[in-house]
Amino acid sequence: MITLSSDFGSPYPAAMKGVVCRESDARIEDVAHDFPRQDVRAAAFWLTQTLPYFPPAVHCVVVDPGVGTDRAALVVRAGGHALVGPDNGVLVPAARELADGGDFEMFEWTYDDPASTTFHGRDVFAPAAATVHEAGVDSVESLTQTVPADEWIDLRFPDPIVRDQGATGEVLVIDGFGNVITNVPGESVTDAFGESITVGGERVPVRRAYAAVDPGDRLVTVGSHGNVELAVNQGRGDEAFDIETSAPVELTW
Repeated sequence: MITLSSDFGSPYPAAMKGVVCRESDARIEDVAHDFPRQDVRAAAFWLTQTLPYFPPAVHCVVVDPGVGTDRAALVVRAGGHALVGPDNGVLVPAARELADGGDFEMFEWTYDDPASTTFHGRDVFAPAAATVHEAGVDSVESLTQTVPADEWIDLRFPDPIVRDQGATGEVLVIDGFGNVITNVPGESVTDAFGESITVGGERVPVRRAYAAVDPGDRLVTVGSHGNVELAVNQGRGDEAFDIETSAPVELTW
């Protein structure tokens, strides 16, 4: 299959699907097309949370603030998968996850002047994904359009500082429910389940489930991604904690 991910909304992904259907017989699956606009790090995070659950596939990812510039196009081979997209770091964290601790291989995808300088999703990456799919992931290096990449943008999520009595971290993303996902590892608060910790100077209960507090109440929990979340039962954690993406987070217990 070929999966498609972007920040395009609608209708742009339909054109990408048309190209894929025209140039391959791949089954197409959408991951998301509502990633935060031009937010490479947020897209990279969500790809780490979704792509490992797919069987081996070609993943076409287009969150591309540098479209039309001289930034490279990449094909990454990792764990039986291939990722196709711009060289801005968006592919790299997911490649690490798919490689499951092993190495991944990076190739630059060469292409002639595309029809548009503003829609490489349709004119560069969708055709590349279809070509890789038809050739097979194991044959990426034999394609005339690929050359080994010597360097690329290596996006890494920031590391938190975890101490005996607290942690200093950062907001990685905020999901559609308003849950504030930090980079603080969940195991740092597991001993506090059923108790409270201090978040930004205020005491907040630590619970395993949103519904463990009353509707509208704040809580700290550990999300499915394994990181600490700041949330509200049936409400928005970002509003209740008055916090935004990339903001610092200070936890004390």
